[in-house]
Amino acid sequence: MTENGDDVDRLTYADTGVDIEASEDATAALLEAFGSGLTTEYAGLLDIGDRYLALATDGVGTKLLVAEAIEDFSTIGIDCIAMNVNDLVAAGVEPVAFVDYLAIDEPDDDLTNEIGEGLAVGLEESGMTLLGGETAVMPDVVSGFDLAGTCAGLAKKDEILEGEAEVGDVLVGFPSNGIHSNGLTLAREAVTRDHEYTDLFPHDESRTIGEELLRPTRIYTALLEPMRDHGVRAAAHVTGGGWTNLLRMGDRKYVVDDPLPAQPIFEFVQTEGNVTDEEMHRTFNMGTGFVVALPEDAAEDLVADTDGQIIGRVEDGQSVEIRGLSLS
Repeated sequence: MTENGDDVDRLTYADTGVDIEASEDATAALLEAFGSGLTTEYAGLLDIGDRYLALATDGVGTKLLVAEAIEDFSTIGIDCIAMNVNDLVAAGVEPVAFVDYLAIDEPDDDLTNEIGEGLAVGLEESGMTLLGGETAVMPDVVSGFDLAGTCAGLAKKDEILEGEAEVGDVLVGFPSNGIHSNGLTLAREAVTRDHEYTDLFPHDESRTIGEELLRPTRIYTALLEPMRDHGVRAAAHVTGGGWTNLLRMGDRKYVVDDPLPAQPIFEFVQTEGNVTDEEMHRTFNMGTGFVVALPEDAAEDLVADTDGQIIGRVEDGQSVEIRGLSLS
């Protein structure tokens, strides 16, 4: 990725109304107020004897507005599943059950059926059961609709990841499907400056810009077994905050000297929004949706059993070094 032009009309995520640091501070304050118990970076844990019950909750965010704009709701259910289960996977937990929550301003059978189709695909891919859900019709509260869900998982006590990378560990990255479900507020603002969602995507004219933005979030549950087999110490689901998520694996220096390629959608967003390289890497996954840290002698075996690639290493320090950037 390269820096663009002058500072005129240069977009940042905060400019579009989303301040990641403020959001994280608010979440931390909420947890502190409740006196939360045993937690990982990605899920809360409840001791139920010989195992932990884990819970994660998340939504689809403003990706819903793209779906609404092109009237294609068939994949956002997958996103809702993926954003939850991937957090559990990053903790070393197997997702087992899901409940969804749809808030809508008026009943719409076509909308709910399409969302249901996506949820069914996500449930099958992640191996979960849908235990129930709620559809709330609230015209005085909601304009349009919102979709979120909660995922429950189970793990034996020795299956929870340590959560701390060690100096000398190797980093293995796994490809994303594209933009996933974070940073859409910035992406939407950028691509609609001079285009419509129905315009053909310049890098693949078999698809529209809207369809490219709606590529569903990849589900990483298939990584659980190989992660356990090869001694993965910590994992990062690359979501809000982009590459700074690697710092959730512990206060270390994460040197990414061979990153996976970023899909064309990222170049398009950066060019159309005149977004800096640093802002892109602080906002988006940039082609890598999941990263793990493990001992060097096990890394090649993990790569052989998955579609992962060795992308870097762990050193002393406290930053993420990638593509000439130093993020902290």
